Amino acid sequence: MSENAVPFAQRLTCTVDEACSATGLGRTKLYELIGDGSLTTTTIGRRRLVFVDSLRTLLETRPQELAKRFQTMG
Repeated sequence: MSENAVPFAQRLTCTVDEACSATGLGRTKLYELIGDGSLTTTTIGRRRLVFVDSLRTLLETRPQELAKRFQTMG
């Protein structure tokens, strides 16, 4: 990590790939959550950024619902 890098938890946004790594979710699931309004994003140019607070809120308020979704997938 570079000297000026902001720790993930303190960042305002992250890329979709970073959100996948941080949550353990796949891109398809992340885009599904974006599409249904569960995750807040912004687009700058062609780059989609996920608000880190929305990731945190999702994981804090919906863990049981997410667990049920994964159980039905496999």
